Amino acid sequence: MEGLYQQTNKQVHEVQSYMGRLETSDKESVHLVENEIQARIDNIFSNLERLEILSSKEPPNKRQNAKLRVDQLKYDVQHLQTALRNFQHRRYLREQQERQREELLARTFTTNDSDTTIPIDETLQFNESLQSAHRGMDELIGSGTNILQGLRDQRVTLKGTHKKILDVANMLGLSNTVMRLIEKRAFQDKFLMLGGMALTCLIMFLVVQYLT
Repeated sequence: MEGLYQQTNKQVHEVQSYMGRLETSDKESVHLVENEIQARIDNIFSNLERLEILSSKEPPNKRQNAKLRVDQLKYDVQHLQTALRNFQHRRYLREQQERQREELLARTFTTNDSDTTIPIDETLQFNESLQSAHRGMDELIGSGTNILQGLRDQRVTLKGTHKKILDVANMLGLSNTVMRLIEKRAFQDKFLMLGGMALTCLIMFLVVQYLT
């Protein structure tokens, strides 16, 4: 398990470095970088499935720590996946704005003997609405990032508290039944955190649908 864990952890750091290349990539290569990052993230998720199975087979005295390490990797890669999707959404909005601008500049205006009609107000209004939606999305993404960071901080706190409880439990020689109850509570806390993250992403998606 240790070898696979180290390999997966290295892959997470590599994806983090690849994320920095997105902002500096040109239009022709940005899609290639996005595809490369997504392929690496998919590979990490595959490794995490194997790690979860292996961690459940660890000796009882090492099992809890192994699961916590795997959970940390899972949180990190989920954060990277969310960051990639946010970048792709911002890129899509920028490209849409550029297409609208180019269509506006390329439009041929017609004239007749009585008057000259230039249907530009509606297009400008749409472009302003699109820019407003873009700003709203940036603010929403920032709020979502803060929420996810808060969840992460809470998880770190819970992990530290849980470790202390396990240490105290080992010192006091608590029964196996109590230890299993503690592990069950930690498992439930993990799903509560994941549920909160999923709900946040769903709210962001619905707001994007509404704004656009």
